[in-house]
Amino acid sequence: MVGMAGERQERDIWYWYHNISECYYHIQLTVKYRKALLNEDVQRIIKATMTGYKERYTLDISEIGFDKDHLHILCRFLPTHSGGDVVRLIKSTTAKELFTFIPSIKKELWKGEFWTDGYYIATISGKGTTETIRRYIRNQGRTKDADQLTLFQLDS
Repeated sequence: MVGMAGERQERDIWYWYHNISECYYHIQLTVKYRKALLNEDVQRIIKATMTGYKERYTLDISEIGFDKDHLHILCRFLPTHSGGDVVRLIKSTTAKELFTFIPSIKKELWKGEFWTDGYYIATISGKGTTETIRRYIRNQGRTKDADQLTLFQLDS
């Protein structure tokens, strides 16, 4: 199967010009101070900002799942990029667009940073199948989670 910009795909193998990759990543980013700012307008701007990442940055976003104060991304990028570089790219481009189109959002954030300094990143193979992560990301923001674990104390 051949796609745009020299891309060919067979299952989860990504052929991009002279590169071949099977690496999917699960990235989680949190809004600064865990503020619940990921409303529909913010989500729309973030999605629009990420459109074109594949051709522009060789960063393929497969899924985005939003909760009120954090988001999950299923993506893949060539091993020529580091995970930290990709996270910095996502944070900087989305924050810049958010502050441009919704300048009032800065009032919610001291110092004007949208994202926390930290992040979570993992390869899929070590944490489950790609489909498991897709379902997890798609179910972000649900008000009722199925099969939620219950915490309890063990008697000593």
